[in-house]
Amino acid sequence: MASPHPDGRAGIDAALVKRLIDAQFPRWSGLPVTPVEVDGWDNRTYRLGDAMTVRLPTAAGYVPAVAKEHHWLPRLAPSLPVAVPPVLALGAPGEGYPFPWSVRRWLRGETAAPDRIDDLPRFAVSVADFLIALRRCDASDGPPAGEHSCYRGAPPAHYDEETRRCLTALGDHVDTDRARSVWEAALTTRWSGPPVWFHGDIAPGNLLVADGELTAVIDFGTSGTGDPACDLVIAWGMFSDDSREAFRHAVGQDAGTWARARGWALWKALLKLTEHIGTDPTQAARELRVVEAVLADHERFG
Repeated sequence: MASPHPDGRAGIDAALVKRLIDAQFPRWSGLPVTPVEVDGWDNRTYRLGDAMTVRLPTAAGYVPAVAKEHHWLPRLAPSLPVAVPPVLALGAPGEGYPFPWSVRRWLRGETAAPDRIDDLPRFAVSVADFLIALRRCDASDGPPAGEHSCYRGAPPAHYDEETRRCLTALGDHVDTDRARSVWEAALTTRWSGPPVWFHGDIAPGNLLVADGELTAVIDFGTSGTGDPACDLVIAWGMFSDDSREAFRHAVGQDAGTWARARGWALWKALLKLTEHIGTDPTQAARELRVVEAVLADHERFG
């Protein structure tokens, strides 16, 4: 999830990035290094001149994504209908920074938001088209879902204990009987096909738009091969009414996959709601809307 962060978060600042560039990629020395306006949590991102970015993991748990993206993004890109981050160089630990890092080409666009999109149902179809193309990429040697993907692409049962703990904590805020029905329905199904590529975090902050159109998909840190149900969560996180129906129709998938997708959406919304209830009313209200949309969807289609 993308959000503003001050320079220096996780011990990373523009001065460190400049030292790393000077030491390892002197051909880019002298280019200005500036924090991006909206940054992610797993990584810190800096502009390098006008045409590049530098991306640095903020903790050891996010390090596997660096090599994974460096290897796979160039291989996936030719088969996808919109841009993905072009990887230019792989940096090594140095200058007191302990992890590998990467340099990418800057991609045009702003993060997706309904007020930046004139035709949301058409945009929903373009997201579905991207997911269909990603699923069709050769997954035979892709990284199987697991710890590197935060278990996206695996059965949602990995988060069973956490989900039930959240339901217990939120008994005064959520209809827990209805929510448990959604969760238990998600646990009763399994992906029966061969593993396919999934992105793992299809969310507005990872979708770039320009002139109202999808231009790029970024942050493949939780990508891998397995069950694509986790990529349908945007149906309730960003889309509603006509756009949700357009997405559902375009992306396809069977009832079991949609049941698991509702489970993924419920888990994430409950987790965030537990964090924000009582401290951030705006964010809590947003997560409650997602929960209610998932419950209603289950009662309609489940």
